[in-house]
Amino acid sequence: MELLKQLVEMSGVSGREDRVRKLVREELEALNFEVTSDTLGNVIGFRKGTGADGTRKKIMVAGHIDEIGFYVSYIDDKGFLRFNPAGGFDPRTLIAQRVIVQGKKDLLGVIGSKPVHILTEEEKKRTLQLKDYFIDLGLPKEKVDELVQVGDPITMERQMGELGDCLTCKTFDDRVGVYCMIEAARLVKDCEADLYVVGTTQEEVGLRGAFASSSGIVPDVGIALDVTLANDLPGASGQDYISVLGDGSAISLMNGAVISNPKLFNRMCNLAEEKEIKYQKDAMPKGGTDAGAMQKVMGGAAVITLSVPCRYVHSTVETVHKDDVQATIDLLAAYLSDPGDMDYRL
Repeated sequence: MELLKQLVEMSGVSGREDRVRKLVREELEALNFEVTSDTLGNVIGFRKGTGADGTRKKIMVAGHIDEIGFYVSYIDDKGFLRFNPAGGFDPRTLIAQRVIVQGKKDLLGVIGSKPVHILTEEEKKRTLQLKDYFIDLGLPKEKVDELVQVGDPITMERQMGELGDCLTCKTFDDRVGVYCMIEAARLVKDCEADLYVVGTTQEEVGLRGAFASSSGIVPDVGIALDVTLANDLPGASGQDYISVLGDGSAISLMNGAVISNPKLFNRMCNLAEEKEIKYQKDAMPKGGTDAGAMQKVMGGAAVITLSVPCRYVHSTVETVHKDDVQATIDLLAAYLSDPGDMDYRL
């Protein structure tokens, strides 16, 4: 899983996905895709289908290459940085974390806050907000001014590690989806439909890359690859789990941005059973995926999301199960190799 390690450890905050885009482009070109990119930075790989000209459908597979992060908003007179978020952060996860500030060179920083020793009783009761944090680069003001400017991107710093049967790191949301997309494409030798595999940008700030790329592609079928919440944790009951680590790829019924096409949903479930691929059904009440954007273009595509269950989403210790990753790869490859009649009209 060296490619997955590279993907999750890379920096690529929403709007500044350059490094990830370069790697994804290289991987798709090696798989004989025609690769282009657009103004928003989406990486679009195209492979012509084996069906007859004039009859081929278009399948778009999307995994977003961006991650939640920050942008430098202010440098104070001591050289400490303040920052604005790009994407949804829980401030509780930021205490004492390491970050990478992409200035004129990459700089390691730490997120600091007022020490507990000098907090008032009232301050101890209050939940920390983003405005309470700052970034310490360990450099004098003059050096910070030389290397950093307002607008420089910031991402969390973390290396991928094994945790029993699982993997843990930042950015499995959604580099694991991008990894599944590439690895499934590697397995698919023939696809009847024209196949577009897209590394989308700016998903974490409103599905923006998927809107732009799908408007150009106008797919008949859209498959988003993402993570879903695995809330199978102490203190949660079964009805709150949403998905369970190790129980297979999560086939989405719905999320906060989209309701999946029921025929496509059934096709995915039936394929999983036929191929003996472990799967679970996913109904997430909030959140959204690129499927929501693909569904809205030019009359609407039949869309669905295949997700890898993930604990501790939007933190530096996101955790996925190796078997769920492989199941998602296998299910996507099975569908692309045999999509069926692709008539999803209701």
